[in-house]
Amino acid sequence: MSIRRRTLIIAAPAAGLLAPAAFAATPQIYAENGIVVDGSDVVAYFDQQGPVAGDPSITYEYLGATWHFANSANRDLFAANPVAYAPQYGGYCAFAISRGYTAPTDPRAWSIVDDKLYLNYSRRIRRRWEQDIPGNIAAGDANWPAVLDA
Repeated sequence: MSIRRRTLIIAAPAAGLLAPAAFAATPQIYAENGIVVDGSDVVAYFDQQGPVAGDPSITYEYLGATWHFANSANRDLFAANPVAYAPQYGGYCAFAISRGYTAPTDPRAWSIVDDKLYLNYSRRIRRRWEQDIPGNIAAGDANWPAVLDA
């Protein structure tokens, strides 16, 4: 699989047409059909060493998206401190963000660095991201969140 860049070319607005500012920006959280991380329990990455399917009946709403959890204890941990458990860069691919664009993620392509969860587009892309984790995090931090409007 390859990462595709989304490019939107906007000509100068003509009378009666929407100006570029009227177009919706990329959402702050990557969610398919409103569900974050394909329904995986993000707390489980920290205490069970990987993605665990969340239960659709155990949810929490945060930043306009629905987060699933394997149990109510994990939901409550997340609700008490979502910043500690939510993936960096809104759950978008960390490698893509480090390169200045957004891309979807695969819950199986994850890393925890300095107690922060990073997701990537695929395990192959995660291996590329891991070749320079400090540099990629620095670049990602510099690009985030401005990359959402790129």
